[in-house]
Amino acid sequence: MTDNNLIPLPVLIKQWRNDWFENNRVEYSEYSYIATQAAQWGADQELEACCEWLQHDYPNIGANALRTARRPKPPSLKEQALQKLAWVHKHLDMPLHNHCNAIHTIRRALESIND
Repeated sequence: MTDNNLIPLPVLIKQWRNDWFENNRVEYSEYSYIATQAAQWGADQELEACCEWLQHDYPNIGANALRTARRPKPPSLKEQALQKLAWVHKHLDMPLHNHCNAIHTIRRALESIND
């Protein structure tokens, strides 16, 4: 990207500042929060420019595949629970026979829930 579109507009910076105040983000200073938002915004702008270029010059490659690979969605709550349950099942070292049945029952219940 060779143009100057990677400079966020003042209205965006004001919005990020207001977001910081509204959410009372104590884990970040105001400046760190705004810098983080600006970096993410710039990375998103660059990704979209790359996707546009791919779509225009190489439509068979698929810009959506690039976007999905570079901005994957976080796992759903169901997926997170199933991952944690698999870890517990793997690491649970107890002489109880019923823990397997309980874990399988919980897994089946979680798997039946839509994401």
